[in-house]
Amino acid sequence: MNQEQRDNLHRLLAPRHIAFVGGDSAVFAAQQCAAGHFNGEIWGLNPKSGRFGNLPCFASVADLPEAPDAVFLAVPRQSVPPVVAELRDRGAGGIVCYSAGFAELGPEGANLEKALIDACGNMALAGPNVFGLLNYITGAHLWPFSHGGKPVARGPAIISQSGMLSSYLLTNRRSVNFSYVIGAGNQSVLGVEDYLEHLATDPAVNGFGLYIETLRDIPRFAAAVGTALSRGVPVVALKVGRSELAAKTALTHTGSLAGEDRCYQALFDRIGVARVASPSLLLETLNMLTVAGGPRGNRLAAFTCSGGDVAMLADCADQAGLVFPVPSSETRDRLRTLLPEIATVGNPLDYTTPLWGQEQALEAVFDAALAPGYDAALLVQDYPPVGLGSDRPYYQADARAFIRATQKAAIPAAVCASLPENIDSETQASLIAHRVAPLQGISEATAAIAAASTFGRAQARYHEQRKAFTPIHKHPGQDHGEVWDEWRGKSLLKEFGIAVPDGVLCPAAEAASAAKRIGFPVAIKLVSEKLPHKTEHGIVRLNLSTPEDAASAAHEVLNKGAEALNAPAADQILVERMVTDTIAELMVGIKNDPGFGLVMTIAGGGTMVELLADAKTLLLPAERTDYFDALRSLKVMRLLGGFRGAAAADLESVLDVLTAIGRMAESLAERLLEMDINPLLVTSNGCVAADALIHIRP
Repeated sequence: MNQEQRDNLHRLLAPRHIAFVGGDSAVFAAQQCAAGHFNGEIWGLNPKSGRFGNLPCFASVADLPEAPDAVFLAVPRQSVPPVVAELRDRGAGGIVCYSAGFAELGPEGANLEKALIDACGNMALAGPNVFGLLNYITGAHLWPFSHGGKPVARGPAIISQSGMLSSYLLTNRRSVNFSYVIGAGNQSVLGVEDYLEHLATDPAVNGFGLYIETLRDIPRFAAAVGTALSRGVPVVALKVGRSELAAKTALTHTGSLAGEDRCYQALFDRIGVARVASPSLLLETLNMLTVAGGPRGNRLAAFTCSGGDVAMLADCADQAGLVFPVPSSETRDRLRTLLPEIATVGNPLDYTTPLWGQEQALEAVFDAALAPGYDAALLVQDYPPVGLGSDRPYYQADARAFIRATQKAAIPAAVCASLPENIDSETQASLIAHRVAPLQGISEATAAIAAASTFGRAQARYHEQRKAFTPIHKHPGQDHGEVWDEWRGKSLLKEFGIAVPDGVLCPAAEAASAAKRIGFPVAIKLVSEKLPHKTEHGIVRLNLSTPEDAASAAHEVLNKGAEALNAPAADQILVERMVTDTIAELMVGIKNDPGFGLVMTIAGGGTMVELLADAKTLLLPAERTDYFDALRSLKVMRLLGGFRGAAAADLESVLDVLTAIGRMAESLAERLLEMDINPLLVTSNGCVAADALIHIRP
């Protein structure tokens, strides 16, 4: 955005005057705005006089008292471009285009949307095909339906590509009150990243909830999240869509493994966006983060006075990726002196009903249990409805003890009901006042805490490094390039300090003598840039132990290559010494994606890499710790660690090689399209790249 567009976006989000243009939808939106606490001017625009009731009504754009800061536009779609052009020429700031029937309808609508974009100039345009926006700080509401929000001084902002979802969120009963609700619609001019960038420095915004179908500008989005992160403002995203990034003609394994959703997940993990899978989890995670803060890890301490809750907590936490560290022996001994004999000391801890409501005694239990070593604490309590029975004071006493103990432990804390409806608004408000998050449902609470830890870890990382992540975005600008054969690719790897097997490139007639010089056993391969997937074409022979076997294999792969090409194959045979002490095989691939930049995928390697799909995707640049975390997430890590008494890999050497591959990709970012090293053979004392496929622009 240029400066004029930024200024106009500010006018749109915080207007001094609003013009509502159109028929019934515009009239209803104007009346809702007037009934709120907006202190600015509200004008109606419709050729029919008096259409807006008691509000001032004007017949044309030219008749408006001055150029409006914000416009709600609800006119027939064919009328949208000329009306927008009039508003532009009058000097309007921004427009919420409620009118639909644009690019979402196909080519004809896309042409109309292009006309709309051309007419917009430097105005800020939300939509088209968008519900609108709500500013609960100033009361500037440009929204054509009833909404359930209320005025706030500070709160999370919702930015959504779904108008209906925004409406659902507005009626929530989960104690989340929003500062802004913004619809992105078709994003013809303004996208999610524009609103996020603008509001990331707004002191009235303490968090963001995003509904995303697609992002238009990944680097700008990452930068905006980084700005929010620097202020301690969390971003939670409900990202939908599972389409694959790889083209049908994907050359490398990386192309099929690093799908679009994997790339989004890698982006979110790296920049600290807490990803969730449902609207309710969006709210719960926002609640956890904006009230209690983000845990810096996945170690949870949980308390209940129900054995059933303990079992449910264990199951739900495991599914969410949380862990319950076992209390130390000293902690267990201390707890046994504080708990009734019927209590079983553990984590989660069932402190049993005899302590129910015993505030001082229970605080001592919580204090003892919350010894150092936990990242968050959770108390399960299902509150009876107000007026039902006389036992609410017992619940409140337990909550007060929990609040004081977690404050002393200085970790994020939450109270959740096992049934979502069993925590009333009075209790919610009381917990929030003490910076304890009221969460609704054990499953949702554990999932929300796990999601919130993504932000907590990113925040800790930011404070350590004092810099936010920006993806390397230097795409060559064209998808065609040349495929390097294995010999040429391995020569490049060696330049960057990546080991390859001892080998010789020679004609088939010299394969036997080359094998004798190298030493048996050997591998024989046909080298051809036209046949990148050698195994599929039968042009690889392994574990050859005699000169006769090597000679025979060389002629076999040469003939197989000719069959695959339906033409004579170049007489280029690669003879390599076999790596015989392999502990595990990895695949390391790079894809230079136009949206995400340099994407690295690490997977269990070999011929079945795509079938097994034991893979982790991350964005470059990456740190050594990122590579370690990626390895640790793979099933193949069990082999690397020494499975069933087998030798363990030299993990430091593996990390050295991954780091070298990352630096290689970074140095070639403006030329490299994609690359696979498969397999990367891991031994007890190093790594060897047994094959390399590189697709690069000349």
